Amino acid sequence: MELKLMKVHGSMNTFYLYEGADRSDYGVLAEELCRLDPEVDGLLAVLPSSSSSANARMRVFNKDGSEASMCGNGLRCVARYVCERDGLENAVIETMKANLKVEKQASDGSIAMYAVEISPVSFKLADLPMAYEGNEEWILKPLPFISETILFTAVAVPNPHLIGIVPAELQKGGAHQQKWAEFFNGPNDYFSDGVNVSYVTKAEDGIFVKTFERGVGFTNACGTAMTASALVGCLAGLVPYGDVSVFNPGGMVKCSVIKGDSGYSLQLAGNATYLSNHLFLWQESGTNSEFISSELLGEQRDYEDFILKTSTISGQFV
Repeated sequence: MELKLMKVHGSMNTFYLYEGADRSDYGVLAEELCRLDPEVDGLLAVLPSSSSSANARMRVFNKDGSEASMCGNGLRCVARYVCERDGLENAVIETMKANLKVEKQASDGSIAMYAVEISPVSFKLADLPMAYEGNEEWILKPLPFISETILFTAVAVPNPHLIGIVPAELQKGGAHQQKWAEFFNGPNDYFSDGVNVSYVTKAEDGIFVKTFERGVGFTNACGTAMTASALVGCLAGLVPYGDVSVFNPGGMVKCSVIKGDSGYSLQLAGNATYLSNHLFLWQESGTNSEFISSELLGEQRDYEDFILKTSTISGQFV
């Protein structure tokens, strides 16, 4: 079967995007694409929405074929695709757990920028799920079996995240983070479905975040992790509530964290970059799949100029 694919990224979190009907084997396709192209982190499937209040539906599949409930970087790319397809400035995208508002923002030079709602937000351990000594929440406290000094917070947005505030030296190389992320994403007594593990460090004019993503491994950026880390940074007093600059190995995004009477409102804003168009021959038998043709779209150079502005800060941590 021939498929028309677009290679896209948000903060260098890179995917193939495919619009079509819903299928039960998109996880298999994601594994096949990631095997053939190690640069990508997964597949974004753009589908007709089952909700009358949404313009489209998004499903997200990781490198290992597992399905994620949400992806903030991927949602920005889907937001651009749907808004441009339908001639809109804003839209609603159905995801696994919620219908989320998205909107086009003023371009940074020639870079397409989109803002997306990140919701719902829950600190209940049952919503990750996480089990630890009968606790209902875990906010800004050490996990003694890891460290007596690293403050960890567990939060679902709705993807599950464990976020530690660490000194800059623990960001270098990532060995400490990788050890515990791999532990929590293997057989363990704490996270039955695994968890995204992020380390956060105060940076000039914001925070720096590095994420080991469930089903992926270390990633250039994880949208829900960056947004959740901005929230944790505000809770810890690293940055004030409002707009937070979040630096990562793939660049920088802006996260809005608003504290209200009924909880937190979160928004993620950043690039939605189109890299290339592809015609892909998918052999559903799992053998001899191949890219038939590819066309570069020329947007990456503009993004690389953009990240030069952030490389000095990110370079302090990687």
